[in-house]
Amino acid sequence: MAGYKDDIVMEITPQVLLKAYACGLFPMAESADDPGLFWLEPEHRGILPLDSFHLPRRLRRTIRNDVFEVRVSTDFQAVIDGCAEPMPGRQKTWINREIRRLYGELFEMGYCHTIEAWQDGELVGGLYGVSLNGAFFGESMFTFKTDASKVCLAHLVARLIIGGYTLLDTQFVTDHLSKFGTQEISQSDYNARLANALQQETDFYALSPQACGQEVLQVLDSWKK
Repeated sequence: MAGYKDDIVMEITPQVLLKAYACGLFPMAESADDPGLFWLEPEHRGILPLDSFHLPRRLRRTIRNDVFEVRVSTDFQAVIDGCAEPMPGRQKTWINREIRRLYGELFEMGYCHTIEAWQDGELVGGLYGVSLNGAFFGESMFTFKTDASKVCLAHLVARLIIGGYTLLDTQFVTDHLSKFGTQEISQSDYNARLANALQQETDFYALSPQACGQEVLQVLDSWKK
């Protein structure tokens, strides 16, 4: 795949990781057992435009009915554990110990956030990513119950809209994400959008962490093109 960089041979810090994001890079590992990381800078990048987020009808009902209790940044460890679980079509994870360390530290610093779907006291879906000025870099998501991660994505998009964000980076375009309007853009286009987003002042908590599904739907409907 184009865009692979050299292996990271020294321990990096959360501050270095934030600078890498600001330059259009992000890290990955070959597997959970691989102790090292490598940088990626894809020639084509996936983004989800906030003003054209597509919300399927069934998912809209699920959100409106608050089938899941959605929490914001309450249990990073449980979310990253869920993201590392084998899923249909993904039997191995790239989330290794170094990824857990770095993003755990970013979480403690307030740069990494989770959106969590809970049901009957159990975490059944979620996602995590990095917030840097007006850009949110989505890292991974998981679901143990139908539509749980999709509900989290919709809550995330509404939160980014209210918070003043302009870029939701999905890294790549997958069949799953394309259903919501994810687009593939060139590296040069991405870099221009990233530079603009980094100039924005934002507030990830402008939308209350206790926002209900109806509030989320109102935000999404009012922001469409």
